[in-house]
Amino acid sequence: MAGLSAMEKKLAEFKCNTNEAIQLKLVRFPEDLEDDSTTFNPEYSHQVFGDDEVAFGYKGLKILLYYNAGNLSTLFRIEYTSKVNENFDCVEADDVENKIRKIIPPGFCTSTDDFVSLLEKEVNFKPFGTLLHTYSVHNEEAGEDITYQIYQADMTCPGFREYHERLQTFLMWFIETASFIDVDDERWNYFLVFEKYNKDGATLFATVGYMTVYNYYVYPDKTRPRVSQMLILPPFQGEGHGAQLFETVHRYYMSSPTVLDITAEDPSENYVKLRDFVLVKLCQDLPCFSPEKLMQGFSQEMVTEAQQKLKINKQHTRRVYEILRLRATDMGDPEQSRGYRLDVKKRLIGPYKKKQRELAKMRRCLRPEELTNQLNQIDLNMQHEQLEESFQQLVSDYRRVLERLAQA
Repeated sequence: MAGLSAMEKKLAEFKCNTNEAIQLKLVRFPEDLEDDSTTFNPEYSHQVFGDDEVAFGYKGLKILLYYNAGNLSTLFRIEYTSKVNENFDCVEADDVENKIRKIIPPGFCTSTDDFVSLLEKEVNFKPFGTLLHTYSVHNEEAGEDITYQIYQADMTCPGFREYHERLQTFLMWFIETASFIDVDDERWNYFLVFEKYNKDGATLFATVGYMTVYNYYVYPDKTRPRVSQMLILPPFQGEGHGAQLFETVHRYYMSSPTVLDITAEDPSENYVKLRDFVLVKLCQDLPCFSPEKLMQGFSQEMVTEAQQKLKINKQHTRRVYEILRLRATDMGDPEQSRGYRLDVKKRLIGPYKKKQRELAKMRRCLRPEELTNQLNQIDLNMQHEQLEESFQQLVSDYRRVLERLAQA
């Protein structure tokens, strides 16, 4: 046992956390390669390295994935201080290289010199597709406004297919349930964010993030665009690019008479918060959301106007209403506060009422002992506690949206 424990201890030294081992960069200048401040790490690596997010067989493992900032030409290299020896240690190291090769397209560099030489070609890189929106963000560190542009592209754009293959590799590291899409399906639209920057007097473009949208058919003559994946790369997060991209894409589809409404596939919590902010921003000036009408309650007028003018569905319109009504409500006034609380809880209680209807059916159908088991699972006091907890969390989320709106 002692010998086994010693072996286990030895082998444990050859386990590496892949979220730490993978080092990503967006490179603009050769000196970025040695600048640790330009390095960022994945949030997830389980889709490549398993649920434990561990690579076995190495000490000091580094998986270098460096990208030219614009075209995303890639450098892939593996470094380590030592590796288990199959003959000596009777174990085999994970094939890290093959795991990475499965998600990055061929044609990458393995030599730093080759990668640096490709930087010189970045001056020739231009964004793909049609320019939809230009905006600027003030950079405190640089002390100047930086310009960004959002483009809409598709697979007919020369070079875009290959670029997209490189871009989508980031999804594996930053979206928990990411998957690559079928780019041969023409119903996909792609929206890209780029930063304009200067290098030796020339204007270059750096990739900031992107969104993919699938256009579903709705009988008889409409489409329902559904956001599939959205990612702002880590060096650019927290600067408002997500809101700019979301609003630009929403306005792009708003202008189409064939679009019914816009939705999202399995949205993350952060995406929902972003959507709340943008949709409230778009809706707040609609006549149906005036303070007077908000205090009268949720109405079909709101559903119709938001859908017809802004392509927002009923479910999202209801959230917009609740956020804007919170802004119009004096929560220090007992009567107004109670009215708001009852209005929101009336919606939240829907699932609980469904359980009660199911319980009524059980009373008619189940034997006494079976009914007792079901009743034990439906504790009304617990339901009231959960309802209050859901309400408080919702109000907290809504207040953050309103705070951001006030600063916009």
